[in-house]
Amino acid sequence: MTTPVHVVYAHPSERSFTREVLDAFLGGLTDAGRPYTVSDLYAMDFRSELSRAEYERESGYDTDAPVPDDVAAEHARLAAADTWVFVYPVWWADCPARLKGWFDRVWTVGFARGTTGRPTVAEKALVLCTAGYDIAELEASGCYRAMRTVMLTDRIGERARTSEFVVLGGSAGASAGGWPVLKAEHLARTAALARSI
Repeated sequence: MTTPVHVVYAHPSERSFTREVLDAFLGGLTDAGRPYTVSDLYAMDFRSELSRAEYERESGYDTDAPVPDDVAAEHARLAAADTWVFVYPVWWADCPARLKGWFDRVWTVGFARGTTGRPTVAEKALVLCTAGYDIAELEASGCYRAMRTVMLTDRIGERARTSEFVVLGGSAGASAGGWPVLKAEHLARTAALARSI
């Protein structure tokens, strides 16, 4: 049986370009015959704030303390998958707070970091983020390097054997007629990435 891909998706609107990216990616996986699971953080109403008990567990490196059920469910989905994909919009040069909180809560001691055991590792992590600015503008401002470093070095790090950071941007600077063409190119690229996993 083929190992599933696990997708962590963070966007509050069903009518967004980011949602179209998610749908194109899942369509590509389906075309390739790859099973997948999805954590739609807004649809799940995933809690992004650490509770006091969670903080004490993490800061005390207390792997004997239980994790909440929603975190344990995320651990199970991630552990069952060989590829992790993160799909989200760039807001203020970072991911939405709900996804940031997902990392705060799900990257627990004993699962993703710390102590004596080896953390859970995926074969591949893929980041697909949508942005108003294109790569050239994000690079010129320094945001691209910062965004990439935070996601691939800090948040994913050695938790995946390989990782890739893809920005699907340019909606803010495209002409009225240019955005539909660029958007179609982004969606085609997204589906192709899914088929190649």
